[in-house]
Amino acid sequence: MPAADPAPDPGAAGAPLAGALADPPRYSFSDLTRERAFMRLWGARMLGTAAQQMLMVAVGWHMYDITGSAWDLGLVGLFQFVPALLLALYAGHVVDQHHRGRILAMCLAAQGGVAAVLLGAHLGGHDSRALLLGLSLVLGAVRAFQMPAQQSLTPLLVPPLMLPRAMAFSSAGQQASIIGGPALGGLLFVAGMGVVYGASLLLFAAACVLVARLRYAHNAPQREPVTAATLLAGVRFIWQRKPVLGAVSLDLFAVLLGGAVALLPIYAKEILHTGPWGLGLLRSAPAVGALAMSITLTRTPVERHVGRTLLLAVGAFGLCMVVFGLSTSFIVSLVALAVSGAADMVNVVIRQTLVQLETPDAMRGRVSAVNSIFIGASNQLGEFESGATAALLGPVGSVVAGGVGTVLVALAWFRLFPGLAQRDRIETSVAIK
Repeated sequence: MPAADPAPDPGAAGAPLAGALADPPRYSFSDLTRERAFMRLWGARMLGTAAQQMLMVAVGWHMYDITGSAWDLGLVGLFQFVPALLLALYAGHVVDQHHRGRILAMCLAAQGGVAAVLLGAHLGGHDSRALLLGLSLVLGAVRAFQMPAQQSLTPLLVPPLMLPRAMAFSSAGQQASIIGGPALGGLLFVAGMGVVYGASLLLFAAACVLVARLRYAHNAPQREPVTAATLLAGVRFIWQRKPVLGAVSLDLFAVLLGGAVALLPIYAKEILHTGPWGLGLLRSAPAVGALAMSITLTRTPVERHVGRTLLLAVGAFGLCMVVFGLSTSFIVSLVALAVSGAADMVNVVIRQTLVQLETPDAMRGRVSAVNSIFIGASNQLGEFESGATAALLGPVGSVVAGGVGTVLVALAWFRLFPGLAQRDRIETSVAIK
């Protein structure tokens, strides 16, 4: 008779409550690097993110080269945001119903196809404003599926107790690509726009091959029809799980109120008097801080008082925005932005890990899709909010008010979501199957 009920492996997905174990296993960074499937996904994400950044640099430059219109540059972003927003809930449903690795591979292949079309159009002299806007729509639609598929894959590739370290390491790779991708694209522009498109195509192809080689246990779920109930299941799940609702909404309000990216050109020119070179450093400072913190969290993840740490990190982010808003020193402003990026990375790693572990695997695609809506909306609306308040209060008043608002939100969440604030360990959740 087979052993039907063996003692469960506490590090395996779906294991019982980790916090209930008297002596749960501890995983090191070297243990993480031995997870081959995860490392393939990590490599694919780095290559794919770098390719996306290079492609966007090229598309923006290409559009401005053709039209010379700042309005058309804005349309490129809008044409990517709208389909991603409209398709997000449906994409989450699809991700939960099908093989996530194959969906991610197809998304990377589709973006490689866009790069190939742009390369051919550029070399053949058939590039146009309409083509660039049409392909921007394609990119937006593809990313609606890529984000939930990518986010919901990681919990399937590592044990639950290793997930915080895996999330931090993933963030480190992504931040490195966000910093290095545009820089590489800019260097390749010296050889011509076609070289940038060709390099993006090669990186997308390499990422696609890595994802296609992923091997993990995939249990095909029972197929559900596309209905309002199934599409909104992720929204309903988040609303009913207060720790998840608290974590997701905290990030929404923090980004909405505390972002200062849209006003950096004003600060660089009129307040800090640095010019374009200073603007470049200011824009890169949060990513540098985030990269440094993600590397730190990979080595030494947050293990205790995670709820309080999450809220304090968001409060620290808001304080950094206040310091940046009031500063007239370029060095102080640079440091404030770098520390804000580090604080935000603590928020990102804890929030994403908590949300993934609180969510049943059958729901992870839809919950990740709702989370992506929140992130996308907060980024877009945050830029609008910054511009609108700057028109009323001036740039300094806008940034300082947003930073103070972020601190107040963090303080309010201590009372509104006590279960989140009092959370001691991330792994006290169960990765429900």
